[in-house]
Formats: sequence, structure tokens, C-alpha cells
Amino acid sequence: MGCIQSVRPKPRFHENFTVLELKASIDSIPTVIDESSSVVLRYRTPYFRATAQVQVPPVVCKEIWTVGWIQACNQMDFYNYYGEEGISSWELPELKDGRILAISDSDGVNYPWYGCTTEMYTIVGPTKRSTTLTVSMNDNFSPSVTWSVPTGTTSSAPLLSSIWRDQRFTTWLVAMNESTAEMVLLRTVRWRMRLAIEVDSKKPLGQRACLVEPLTQEQPEILAKNESIPPNALVKPNANDAQVLIWRPKKGEPVVVIQPKS
Repeated sequence: MGCIQSVRPKPRFHENFTVLELKASIDSIPTVIDESSSVVLRYRTPYFRATAQVQVPPVVCKEIWTVGWIQACNQMDFYNYYGEEGISSWELPELKDGRILAISDSDGVNYPWYGCTTEMYTIVGPTKRSTTLTVSMNDNFSPSVTWSVPTGTTSSAPLLSSIWRDQRFTTWLVAMNESTAEMVLLRTVRWRMRLAIEVDSKKPLGQRACLVEPLTQEQPEILAKNESIPPNALVKPNANDAQVLIWRPKKGEPVVVIQPKS
């Protein structure tokens, strides 16, 4: 009687994707404040950066596979204080109310991808040999905040007294079959950006704002186990189109200053 040998099942195609290298970091520099405008205060946070090198096995069929970054916002607390007058805030209503767990942070065109240049790489099969590719992305905040209350005019008195912001994101390295929409999660990264700025609007322009914290951001976390992508992270609207600016005066009812684009 012959020997019975166990036969290992052949690995499925997506099981042969290999992440050769993954780097994720936030620049170790403080947020930069710009008071060059008499209408708005501008600031620019350090960049979150992610780069991955991935090896894709030979694509034997006439399939198209894209490897790239998908990002979603999980939390957005963004408040601008105007002394005793009130608070303005940028909000994502469905996220704030807990109706969704995350919202897409796509570029607004190439859903679900974060971007379409260095952020993604497309392989058109069939290919005779494996493909080694690199995809990279970066993200930061560079908004403008009015010195006067957002319902005022450009000639209104500057009353901005502080800015407080805290946002959390999840970024996935993903491979997707463009024909079947099969999606393979390769890596998951979590990161956070915070800032607190104190403002004395009575001081001369150029001397009003001071960064309180943090001088350096906490570094991203590359998860040991992948997290699934919430459905809202893959479709419209993205965070930029869904956000609203609300003015909440100390006296009176809240006012929607900027409506969502979506």
C-alpha cells in the first residue's frame, strides 16, 4: 500500500500579496501659525506620511488590481472660541450623532481612494512576473479661521480667543480587484492630529496667536491586526463635502454658516 501524502491547498491569489515595507509617521515639528491676513488666522499642521512597498504576484487572468490608500475620519472636534460671544465649529453631523462610525476622506473624485497619483498603483493583467510597487500619501490641516465671528463682516472687531482641534483617522493599505470589487486589507494605520491655540485679539496683528500644544504630535500606530473598513468610508460623501460650519452664540439659536456641499 502506497504512502498517503497530505496535499496543501494552493494559496488563493490575494494571499500572496506581500507588504515588504511600511512606514507611517507625523513630522516632528510644531504647527505653524500665519497672521499675515487681517481677515483670517491661518495655521498649518505637520504632515502625516505613509509609504508602503508591496509585492503583487503574477496576475494570470485579464484582471485589473489596484493597490493604494483608503482613509476615513473617525472623529472631528474642531472649535473656534470668540470670547463671550460664542463658538463656531466645523462638524460632520452623522459622525457626531453616532449614526456612522467613519466617513470617507477620499479626494472626492476617485472613491474610495485617498488620491490618484502616488497614492495608488494599478496593475493590468495578465502579467508574467510579480510586481513590486510603492504607494505613498500625506495629509495635514491648513485652514483659515476668521478673526471676527463668522456671521459678522470683514470690518467686524477681531474677537477670536482660542482654537481647539482633535481629529482621528484610520488609513488602510488595500488591494482591490477593479472588476469584482474584491478588496484585500493589507495593513491598517491609526493616527491623530491635535492642536490648541490661544489668541489675544487685542494685540497687534502678528502678535496675537500662540501655539499651546502639542509641540510634537503623537506618532501613528500600525495595527498588528487589520480593522475592517466601515461602509461609509468607501462611498460619497467625503468629509470635506459633508462638513458644516455652525455658529453657536452665547445668546440665541445656533446658525448654520456654511452648508454641506453634498
